[in-house]
Amino acid sequence: MQEILFRAMGSEIYCAVDSRLPRVRAQLERVPAMFEAWEKCLSRFRGESELSQLNALTGERVRVSETLWRVLKLAERAEIWSDGLVTPTVLNALERAGYVCSFEQLQNVSARADNTPRVARENAWQLHHASRTVTLAHDARLDLGGVAKGWAAEQTAQLLGETGAALVDAGGDMVMTAPPRAGAWCIGIENPFAPQDDESMPVLQILRGAVATSGRDFRKWTRGGTPAHHLIDPRTNQPAQTDVLTATVIAPDIFHAEVAAKVILILGSAEGMGWLEMHPDLAALVVLENGTVLQSERMEQFVI
Repeated sequence: MQEILFRAMGSEIYCAVDSRLPRVRAQLERVPAMFEAWEKCLSRFRGESELSQLNALTGERVRVSETLWRVLKLAERAEIWSDGLVTPTVLNALERAGYVCSFEQLQNVSARADNTPRVARENAWQLHHASRTVTLAHDARLDLGGVAKGWAAEQTAQLLGETGAALVDAGGDMVMTAPPRAGAWCIGIENPFAPQDDESMPVLQILRGAVATSGRDFRKWTRGGTPAHHLIDPRTNQPAQTDVLTATVIAPDIFHAEVAAKVILILGSAEGMGWLEMHPDLAALVVLENGTVLQSERMEQFVI
């Protein structure tokens, strides 16, 4: 197994390829530069990024690069598939909640409370597919966060998978291209109440596909004395009020895993798990705020 570990997109990135071929090392060494290029395009925390430039041109029709276009199309799919629960048009709400800089810097920022509800409106953004252009409404700005990170993980896995079974973990968004020689990838689920406890949570055994975890246990802060987190419910444009602390989803691809994990968290355990069970190719494990662990029926086949 050949591996690389580095930081990008505000997360720890881990890549592994089950191959002894010499060229695998060269491929792995290319990956940090790939993430850096994607971050320069897709990060809302970089003022010079293409996304930041797009957000500054509200009300105009803007032609974008192929990279940004591909991620915007995924964000559009996510919005449609989730019935609007996962949308990129939450940047203003994130900043009002206090998430104004990368999480590594957030602890040094004093967030001002703003509890005025501002419900997201429809048609805040539009993709013009024939011309590869985007129009943002005058009060709309985009955050591509999890969709961009999942897309980056998938692109990396496709590249590394050309030389052997590959696994890419981009801050909890995991893609596995094929089974390793050992037979399966063993994926541990972190206990949000005791991250160093390796034995209290199930271990998953996965041949190929994707796993994503969405949670409010890590990216959280205090806003005017009130706890806040980064997962916005677009129905209220406030941090989601939910009994779910973390949601881990297994899916055939990272797009559906990442979006489904957010949907479950925003909807809450009862409605969220009901929604998931309507999708027979998905499986989920959910940790509630009170410590209860729930599993979907299909998750049993992945738990060792």
